[in-house]
Amino acid sequence: MSQPSNIAGFLSAVSAVRPHQPAIIYPSGRDEASHATYAQFTFEQLDRDTSDIARGLLAAGLQRGDRCALMVAPGLDFFALIFGLFKAGIVPVLIDPGLGLKPLKECLQQVEPRGFIGVTKAHVARVVAGWARSSIKVNVTVGRRLFWRGPTLQDIRQSGNSDAPFDTVVPEPDEVAAILFTSGSTGLPKGVIYTHRIFIEQVNMIRDMFAIKPGEVDLATFPPFSLFDPALGMTAVIPDMDARYPARVDPKMLYRAIRKFGVTNMFGSPALLNTVSRDAAAHGEKAPTLKRVISAGAPALPETLHRMRSWLNEGVEVSTPYGATECMPICVVGSNEVLATRELTNEGMGLCVGKPFDRVDIKIISVSDKSFEKLSDATLLEVKEIGEITVHGPTVTPGYFRNEPATRLAKMHDEEGRLYHRMGDVGYLDEDGRLWFCGRKVDIVDTAEQRLFTEPCEGIFNAHKKVFRAALVRVGNQGAARPVICIELEEAVAAKDWPQIEKELIDMAGAHEQTERIKTFIVHPAFPVDIRHNAKINRSRLGAWAAKRLR
Repeated sequence: MSQPSNIAGFLSAVSAVRPHQPAIIYPSGRDEASHATYAQFTFEQLDRDTSDIARGLLAAGLQRGDRCALMVAPGLDFFALIFGLFKAGIVPVLIDPGLGLKPLKECLQQVEPRGFIGVTKAHVARVVAGWARSSIKVNVTVGRRLFWRGPTLQDIRQSGNSDAPFDTVVPEPDEVAAILFTSGSTGLPKGVIYTHRIFIEQVNMIRDMFAIKPGEVDLATFPPFSLFDPALGMTAVIPDMDARYPARVDPKMLYRAIRKFGVTNMFGSPALLNTVSRDAAAHGEKAPTLKRVISAGAPALPETLHRMRSWLNEGVEVSTPYGATECMPICVVGSNEVLATRELTNEGMGLCVGKPFDRVDIKIISVSDKSFEKLSDATLLEVKEIGEITVHGPTVTPGYFRNEPATRLAKMHDEEGRLYHRMGDVGYLDEDGRLWFCGRKVDIVDTAEQRLFTEPCEGIFNAHKKVFRAALVRVGNQGAARPVICIELEEAVAAKDWPQIEKELIDMAGAHEQTERIKTFIVHPAFPVDIRHNAKINRSRLGAWAAKRLR
């Protein structure tokens, strides 16, 4: 397959050699047992449909380089629209709808899209809330159009329908391809600028990292990752689930889809894997066709990875790539290595996330809230010293759209002019060059006596058999904060058992130098988590809750 300069070129290349392979398999109804029934679209059909959509969008008034907000549920239309936008050189703007109406409005005001493509509900919100009213000129409705103007997606397809080939835009490598907003889990969402070159690099790295072959089948539980499926020649199976709530997935639905379509690859958030692994262990389920499971968004707990072993074939691992929207992937670690280093995690050493990929360079700098124009302005740390993780690599994004202050804080250059991204995470490199994750910079707890990092502290208490997960939070001001450990217990643990568990946790704390001063433990029924993966703990909200409890 020749190397395209536009990610949509991968789709056309796969269509040329695998025209009749299903590209998208998606829920289309229910059978008598109320199980999902599925329809499919081949690569040839998807390639033609995306060309029709590209022509139709250009005919509707959008132009190359225009920004276009896309708010469509995972499925055939989502895939067809985003690749149609790429073909036409129109810049999709992706914002997580779970952010809430006010943050969504602020994001759209910042990016000033000229186009808006959305389902009926999104258009209602757009009109009522006045989203980007002054900038939007072309509205496309996916579904039923109500009291606003503009074509429907069906109109776009009809106006662009043609048997003639479509000339996919050949972009400059650093031409903006998309704007992807962060989840906002640690502050206001920021629009990350993706260039065409970065998308191409990501496709190549993901393919090589996991040895993915054309003809494989992916269970697409996380829509953003599944966008790579057509480019990788994989069939994307859209599961019968609400992608906004991966922790609530019905495992039996996943089992049926895996068996029915011979799924070989699955991306799942740690929350989804926790739900599935518990159910599979309880019912003796197996996933005989899976070659790999990929998990990202937050660290997967070692206990979850241990349970996954019984569901997967011998030798199949859960791979956890480390990265962020601003730079993905950086490194990857398999579940075997996570479990092999589990005792170190339990002893407070943080979580091993693997070695960096080729062409990726990691530097650890002293924690600071200052911006650095040059890497040399920061203080570089030695092996096993915990500091802020900074990364240079082929997928480091250039900055945030129309947000120069955030860009200055997150980006810097070395003496050779190479761009580094400050991850906002803390960690260290060991003697073997492996990166160990120690938490988010914003979640550091500075007491009067010491600095505490979340992952090393929490790993100690996560080792308790009756603890599902622990979270270090701060109560009070930095520099004089009171460290508190919030505990989410395993479901089967009775409330009457808490006094004994608390005593055992205090003993565990006292056995480790970094936690010996922690004396306060509070049970929380269900930790607040991020909207995207349902797995990243919102320690800021948890700390506010703890402060009220301790008044």
